[in-house]
Amino acid sequence: MVASTPGRRVLTVAVTAAVLAGGSATAAGASTGHHPVATWSMNEGAGARTMIDSSGNGLHGSIGGEVVTDVGVRGATGYRFTRLQPDRPPAHPRHLVTVADSSALDPGSRDYAVTLRLRTTYQFGNIIQKGQATASGGNFKLQIPNGIVQCLFRGSNGTIIVQASRRINDGWWHVVRCERTGSGVSLAVDGRTVARRGGWTGPIANGWPLSIGGKTDCDQRDVGCDYYAGDLDWVEIEAR
Repeated sequence: MVASTPGRRVLTVAVTAAVLAGGSATAAGASTGHHPVATWSMNEGAGARTMIDSSGNGLHGSIGGEVVTDVGVRGATGYRFTRLQPDRPPAHPRHLVTVADSSALDPGSRDYAVTLRLRTTYQFGNIIQKGQATASGGNFKLQIPNGIVQCLFRGSNGTIIVQASRRINDGWWHVVRCERTGSGVSLAVDGRTVARRGGWTGPIANGWPLSIGGKTDCDQRDVGCDYYAGDLDWVEIEAR
């Protein structure tokens, strides 16, 4: 995480020019009335195995042994997820950061947003998710196929997916925000809304852990693990 930013990032409506240029700054903004569910600053020291939730809600995570912590790059310190060959067995569960299932992490029927700061030169992988495509109760995820960020929410009424029009796997830091409301799903990159689709997904609530860096239930044979490759500076989840 950027050293000059406090552990709890206050989300504002605009980003600074530094973020738009790929540099360091606070996150793009939350809608009025949103409150933090979890804030993971990802600034633990080298070899850390617990991801601390600084929101005060106690939603700490478990850092897998293949995740490199305390990585400094382009003015920020975060986690690094090394590249793994897609669909090559075996699975690598230690490539993930996981947070135990909690109803607080389920979107339910609430307005719900996931904001994160990433840097990658690769073009594949699931960045963050809770549940998978066949999970009872629905799921959500952010992924980056072909270097283009996509945001998906699947609920009892159906699935809404939105995606950016440009690739962001350029080696610079980018702030990505995915938000689900009662009227649709929107995606913002570096403070600018780049995609929006109307509709209501219905409630989303499952019994799965939240996973950062890929899928938890996969074998790289019948089910690909879709491992993310790149860096993460911080992640924040909010709900109304």
